[in-house]
Amino acid sequence: MEEKKGTTTIGLIAKDAVVLAAEQKSTMGYMIDSKVAQKIFQLDGHIGLTIAGSVGDALAIVRLLKAQLKLFKLERGPITVKAAATLLSNILQGSKYFPYMNQFILAGYDKEPSVYSMDPLGGFDVKDKFYSTGSGSPFAYGTLEAEFKENMTVDDAVALVVKAIRTAIERDIGSGGKEIQVAVIDKNGYRELSKQDLKKY
Repeated sequence: MEEKKGTTTIGLIAKDAVVLAAEQKSTMGYMIDSKVAQKIFQLDGHIGLTIAGSVGDALAIVRLLKAQLKLFKLERGPITVKAAATLLSNILQGSKYFPYMNQFILAGYDKEPSVYSMDPLGGFDVKDKFYSTGSGSPFAYGTLEAEFKENMTVDDAVALVVKAIRTAIERDIGSGGKEIQVAVIDKNGYRELSKQDLKKY
């Protein structure tokens, strides 16, 4: 049985914000299953998650994290981004014998913007200012490495991630779709850019 998969996702730290982006094609073998698949999810008011890999596994993680973050908020208040990343890491590590077949980028804003790239066994990296996952990530990384600058404005960061996603769409067979999904998380919380917002990019 074929599973839904294929993607390019990006998480990037800008000046006082973090930007998430993904194309919206999902595939089942050689068939395009959807041209408007959702690959960025809001987990809390200040945290988002991108998914790459098996859609079924990823959605199970999204449901689990949303529930855990709600419980945490009821008991202790809003979770930090690092604690949310550690929680996801622990969930993935606890399932290593029957792993979730995914790569995730978890990002958010508490005192400052943070971005974490997570492998299927829960290993995560915090050293870089941008990450890309999925089958199109090698192509996206080429654009990001060449054009990323420290303290980019949100406008410039959105323009860069859109360019990097479009580069991946041009070259990666698993990436595509009709639209690009972009979310920005800053001190005011999580917001997703509309199609109208993205037209200028």
